[in-house]
Amino acid sequence: MLNREYYIADSSRMADIRTRYKAHIAAVLKLAKIENADARAARIFDLETSIAKIHWSRADSAEAQKTNNPWKREDFSAKAPGLDWSVFFKAAGLMDQPVIMVWQPSAISGEAALVADRPLEIWKDYLTYQLLDSWSFLLPKAFVEERFAFYGKVVTGTPQLRERWKRAVDSTNYFLGHAVGRLYVQRYFSPEAKAKAESMVADLVKAFGQRIDKLTWMSPQTRAKAREKLATLKVGVGYPAAWPDCSGLEISRDSALGNAMRAELHQYRRSLAKLYKPVDRSEWWMIPQTVNAVNLPIQNALNFPAAILQPPYFDPEADAAYNYGAIGSVIGHEISHSFDDQGSQFDASGKLANWWTPEDFAHFQKASQKLIAQYDSYHPFPDLSVNGRQTLSENIADIAGLSVAYDGYRLSLKGKAAPVRQGLTGDQRFFISFARAGEISIGSPSCGK
Repeated sequence: MLNREYYIADSSRMADIRTRYKAHIAAVLKLAKIENADARAARIFDLETSIAKIHWSRADSAEAQKTNNPWKREDFSAKAPGLDWSVFFKAAGLMDQPVIMVWQPSAISGEAALVADRPLEIWKDYLTYQLLDSWSFLLPKAFVEERFAFYGKVVTGTPQLRERWKRAVDSTNYFLGHAVGRLYVQRYFSPEAKAKAESMVADLVKAFGQRIDKLTWMSPQTRAKAREKLATLKVGVGYPAAWPDCSGLEISRDSALGNAMRAELHQYRRSLAKLYKPVDRSEWWMIPQTVNAVNLPIQNALNFPAAILQPPYFDPEADAAYNYGAIGSVIGHEISHSFDDQGSQFDASGKLANWWTPEDFAHFQKASQKLIAQYDSYHPFPDLSVNGRQTLSENIADIAGLSVAYDGYRLSLKGKAAPVRQGLTGDQRFFISFARAGEISIGSPSCGK
């Protein structure tokens, strides 16, 4: 399925995409030699539209308090009738799980009602299409090209399909990421680079703490809790301390699709095995060869993969101005996520808990409204403005991250003057480095939560 807005937005562009999507559904079914593809595609699209309408907006779905809905397993039949939940949980391996977090209660109830309301044959068609579409990148060439024609050209505006070998590397990274990552780290990320990056992290955490101490509007009670959260922040640099075990995964030369399906099932079983165990705060959610970074609120942790700790973001041979302006702003960005509109709702242990005084949190929310209004006024397209509420977390982290990176840079100098190089002061080189790294990031995955 597409994002909810593609089904409900009333702009001419979205209407055109919907028309093309219906044609895409029919094309996938025809490639699979399914009869009456056009009629079935219309019914599938109608069902997907009904599902989209009962889902929350992305902005609502990102609000931690709204998504904190623990249901007992036996609650599902009463709160979301229409689906045989006992069969569902048995198939999912969750029959022994007493409580399950429901991200969007109204969506779960609504979808269960749709199960009871729509004919079984429509659901069979829908699930058949979803299976084909989700794995089409590993199916025969015609499926691959149809997938790209819609999701690549129409949805994202990508003009050309990537070379096959690059797509093969992407798939290997996705399904065997840590196995490849171990090789990547051995070749491209030295212990010396790791140590220097960890030293930068220490400076930036210290700088962030100093900024907390200078907040005149924050009460001593809230400040103490913020300091506690910062002190217990667990930062992973480069790669995990313990590599995930892939030894139980069967890989065959005969079927890329079979390998991918087995890999997904292997990962799912690994996830099930975590149940009833304490949260592993050292667990990584990115593979080392990923050019990105992540904040993990439930773990009160950060991951900075080895691949982003490479030029142009980080160079262990470069001076402080270069590194703090580039990777320093990324590190500051991720630290800031622990205290943005969402991260601020998790305490030092990673629990969803309010550690703010009412007055402090009201001040924080009032200040956030100004940033929301600022970004609401930006129009990247004539018919589309930025949703300041939806992008608030990233906007807070971008601004705070740069400020923290600059403070960390000044700390790294230990009171000494930065050398002038090629006629540029340290401060000038810091901001030039920040601008260069930001320019290179355009079109690449953002360093977000």
